[in-house]
Amino acid sequence: MMGQSHYRAPDDYEDVPRPVVGIGNDYPSSFELAEHQHRRAQFLYAASGVVAVSTPEGAWVAPPERAVWIPAGTPHSVRMVGAVQTRSVLIEAAACPSLGGACRVVAVSPLLRQLLVCAAEVPVEYDEAGRDGLVMQLLVAEIDRAPIIPILVPFPRHAALAAQCHGFLEAPRVSATIDEWADALAMNRRRFTRLFRRETGMSFAEWRQQACLSVALPRLAAGEPVTAVALDLGYEGPANFSTMFKRVLGAPPSRYRQ
Repeated sequence: MMGQSHYRAPDDYEDVPRPVVGIGNDYPSSFELAEHQHRRAQFLYAASGVVAVSTPEGAWVAPPERAVWIPAGTPHSVRMVGAVQTRSVLIEAAACPSLGGACRVVAVSPLLRQLLVCAAEVPVEYDEAGRDGLVMQLLVAEIDRAPIIPILVPFPRHAALAAQCHGFLEAPRVSATIDEWADALAMNRRRFTRLFRRETGMSFAEWRQQACLSVALPRLAAGEPVTAVALDLGYEGPANFSTMFKRVLGAPPSRYRQ
């Protein structure tokens, strides 16, 4: 059972003379944090529930056993799926440089999970030479070696293409085609595919798959049936959806249902 945590506002940790600070907060279902940013990088983990992070550059969803790395200074908003308990850490950039300057979804091992839970109970100005300092050092080491999970939906800067992408997330459809999108933007196929890859760093098919996953994960975490989610995304049935899901995330969609 997790210890009782309390809310820590940004002013409580931004100027604390420690390289790593643990934070624990509890949020009601469907709570949203408006766009904001931190001076430090944030490793955001939902000990229960699911968090969906949006930035001007893209969207990231952290289902169970996953966390989102948010680089220092990145404007971001957070949507809670279900009642959420966050156990996260704010880290000075120099303390954990390996994850870099882009948002990422990262795997959370059982050890890393327990360290995140423990860190939320550590005093803000902990003894760096004592047991709490060792906990924080091990926490950073585990974050540093955590595998990156391929869940990302980058947003283009091209205004018309960005509008098309945001519209797709509102009503995702796995059968959407390059030709449909090219026609909607009054482009030929070749120009569209070049623009899409340049703007997102992905092919249209890769992006479409990631977008569908980002919509499916919160619905599964909320307990919706796999078949209903698959059909709403345009799959003929749950089998094809489950095959794709397991290939990308390494586990069947049923694993992510509450």
